[in-house]
Amino acid sequence: MGKIKAALAGVGNCASALIQGIQYYRKNLPKEDNLTTGLMHPKFGDYRVEDITFVAAFEVNRKKIGSDLSKAIFTEPNCAPKISDVPDMGVTVKAGPILDGVAPHMREPFHVYNKNRTKPVDVAAELKESGAEILVNYLPVGSEKGARFYAQQALDAGCGFVNCIPEFIASNDGWAKKFEDRKLPIAGDDIKSQVGATIVHRALVDLFLKRGVRVDESYQLNLGGDTDFLNMTVEERLHSKRISKTTAVASLIPYDVPTRIGPSDYVPHLKNKKICYIYLKGRKWGNIPLHIDLKLSVEDSPNSAGVVADVIRAVKIGLDRGVGGALTSISSYCFKYPPIKIPDGQASQWVEEYIQGKREH
Repeated sequence: MGKIKAALAGVGNCASALIQGIQYYRKNLPKEDNLTTGLMHPKFGDYRVEDITFVAAFEVNRKKIGSDLSKAIFTEPNCAPKISDVPDMGVTVKAGPILDGVAPHMREPFHVYNKNRTKPVDVAAELKESGAEILVNYLPVGSEKGARFYAQQALDAGCGFVNCIPEFIASNDGWAKKFEDRKLPIAGDDIKSQVGATIVHRALVDLFLKRGVRVDESYQLNLGGDTDFLNMTVEERLHSKRISKTTAVASLIPYDVPTRIGPSDYVPHLKNKKICYIYLKGRKWGNIPLHIDLKLSVEDSPNSAGVVADVIRAVKIGLDRGVGGALTSISSYCFKYPPIKIPDGQASQWVEEYIQGKREH
C-alpha cells in the first residue's frame, strides 16, 4: 500500500520517541503477524509501523530549526531515552509560528527563535510541497491558539489531523464538521499512553464498578522532570488538561465522586521519567471499606509513541476510504477526551471493527 507520509507540529520528546521507535521496528520487526513487544497492532489493516515516514516538521526551537529531523530529535532540551540510532531522514525542520505554544518561563529552556531573525514558514504550503497526508500535533500543553492554527493548516493542505494534546478539537462539533466537510479524518483529543496513569486509573475504576464496589474518593498525582512538566507548572496552561484527565476517569462512574487528577509537580532530575500515584477508596460487601494505593513509574514519551503509531495508521485508513470528520473508534481507544466516551473494552472492539471495515468511523 506504500508509505504513510506524516508531518509533525513540534519536535520534542514525544516526536523523538515515535521516530526512534519506528526506526527500531523497521530494523527488528519480524515478518509474522504475531505479538511483538511494544506494539498493540504489529499490523493495522494493511499497514505496519515501518510504513510510517516523516516528510515535514515544524518547531520554534532555534537549535532544531534548519537541522535534519534525525538530529533535531536528539537536540536539547529533549531527553527521551535512546531507543535507536536514526539515519539522516532528508527532512529539514522548519520554523513554525510561536503563538501561545511557549509560556513566558519556557522561552529559554525551549531556545525560542528571535522573531526579528527568523520568520515562520507557510505551514500549509510546506505540507502540500512535502506530500504530507497526516499532521500530528505535538505542541506543548496549553497551546490553544497553536493547536487550532495547525488544525486549520491541515485542512488547508488537505491532511488528516492527529491532536495529541489536551485542546478540544476532534471533540468539538464545529471543528469535526470542518474536517467532515473536507472528507478529512481527525483523531483526538489528548493522547492516552500505552500503560499510563489514565489507562491504569480507568482500569481500576472499571474493576471496582464491575465487582460491585462503590467508589467514594480518588486522586491521581503525577510528577515528571522534562519540559512537558516544566511547562505545566503554570496552572493557567492546565485548564483543559485537568478537564481531559478528570473526565477520562470520571466518565466511567455513574455518580459524582470527589477527585483530583492531573500534573502535580516538576522534579528536574526525573527527566523523561513520570511517577504517578493513584488512590481509590471504596466500599465492598457489607459496606466494608477498601483502599488502593498504587505507584506507577514509566518513561513518559515512549509510553505515548506506541499509541500514536496506531492512530496514524487509523487516520491513513480513513484517508484511503474517503472518511471525513472525527474517527470515534480510534479516538475513544487512544485519547483521554474523545468525541464519544465509552469503556476501553468497547473502544477496543470498535477499533477492530473499524480495521475490518465494519465501522465507518
